[in-house]
Amino acid sequence: MDKARLALIGAGVIGKRHLEAIASVAHVELTGIVDPFQGARQIAEQHGVPIFADTGDMLDHCQPDGVIVATPTEHHLVPTLESLEFGAHVLVEKPIMATVEEARKTAAKADAVGRHVLVGHHRRHYALVNQAHNIVRQGQLGQLVGVVGHWNLRKHADYYLPDWRKKWQAGPILTNLIHDMDLLRYIAGDIVSINAETSNAVMGFEKEDAAALVLKFKNGALGTFLLSDQSHSPWGWEQATGENMSVPRTGRNAIRFMGTEGSLEFPNLKIWNSEGTPDWRAPLESNDMAETLEDAYINQINHFSDVIKGITAPCISAHDATDTLRATLAVYDAAESGQRVML
Repeated sequence: MDKARLALIGAGVIGKRHLEAIASVAHVELTGIVDPFQGARQIAEQHGVPIFADTGDMLDHCQPDGVIVATPTEHHLVPTLESLEFGAHVLVEKPIMATVEEARKTAAKADAVGRHVLVGHHRRHYALVNQAHNIVRQGQLGQLVGVVGHWNLRKHADYYLPDWRKKWQAGPILTNLIHDMDLLRYIAGDIVSINAETSNAVMGFEKEDAAALVLKFKNGALGTFLLSDQSHSPWGWEQATGENMSVPRTGRNAIRFMGTEGSLEFPNLKIWNSEGTPDWRAPLESNDMAETLEDAYINQINHFSDVIKGITAPCISAHDATDTLRATLAVYDAAESGQRVML
């Protein structure tokens, strides 16, 4: 296979980001776009590919090796299953599906037809994320004891003008926390239980303004996480990294992983440890390991191409992403019930 033939379903904001990445990778080829809206026709013309209103028509005409599903989450299932049934591998945007049941159905279908589903938790394609994974999982901090995390910024008022952004499905738990939940699982390990509280006291919409979590990891570590899209703060992934050009970079780390022999600030990696016995009498010294933030979407397309060609397996599979979705949705269950939710 010289070039992996890719098709895109959904040419909205995130779909356009995938198109930019595809255009930057020499060994992939865009063959078609599926999007029923009139504005997508111009996008297809700009990229020199045909436009389709129906996934089945695109599959028959374009014969893609891989399909990127970048539709709204509630519309992930059908095009993903159709593409798998056709015989294409799939890169579906996060969250994998709207429900855990749909996610499990997707994973089962991929297994049944012998095709891969790669899920678009794009931050896993940053070197600094994989470096943090190695630091924690290889024991450089000793035994992991605790995790403290933040995602706190204030979205502009116009963001909420569309009524759908006032609904619970568009709140920061499913929109933003799911990214951090995936990183916490990847770096610190599987989560076995969640307690949570939510509040909508600022805006009064159906969606939450804030959520506070208590997490227990399979390895025995405990964690807390505070999330809000109404708090004006320097602490969150976007502020720390500058990944989103709309959010000014502060460089302030948002998550801390603390172990028996040292601690790690993340995402701009800074390790704290001591020479000699690691107890409270030992002076702590820091080591900054921050790296230039590469383009995770280009890395993701390169990885998708390798998956299609059988060079590697997905770094985040349908089964893995299902566990991330399940842990994220458990926040709602825990907050609503007032009870600890076991995963």
